[in-house]
Amino acid sequence: MQLNLEHPDHEFLLRGADGALAVVNDRRLTASFILATDRLIEDWPVRDIHALQPADLAPVLALEPEVILLGTGERQVFPAAVIAAAHARGVGLEAMTNAAAARTFNVLASEGRRVVAAFVLTPAA
Repeated sequence: MQLNLEHPDHEFLLRGADGALAVVNDRRLTASFILATDRLIEDWPVRDIHALQPADLAPVLALEPEVILLGTGERQVFPAAVIAAAHARGVGLEAMTNAAAARTFNVLASEGRRVVAAFVLTPAA
């Protein structure tokens, strides 16, 4: 079996995420953030998935994604008003755990999709 090291054709690779930490390329992030294949927006002010409002999607939508992955932390949460707001703008939004969103982001990015992921990270107590 031959193994080859793949080099993504996009700038940012999400190596993993959980409820409190994410690793983008070799950088450890401990605050909520937004990630596109060519852009990292650190310190997204959302700290609690239950407080997320449609207006909080403005920096995500500004990146003109075809699909948004919403990492809701360690547990999957479905913020109905936020999902409806994205759909009203003609953009799909999938809510999932941060770990699932990280895996999905990398798959969609490798397919050349215009994917943007927004991750809610909650610092460990």
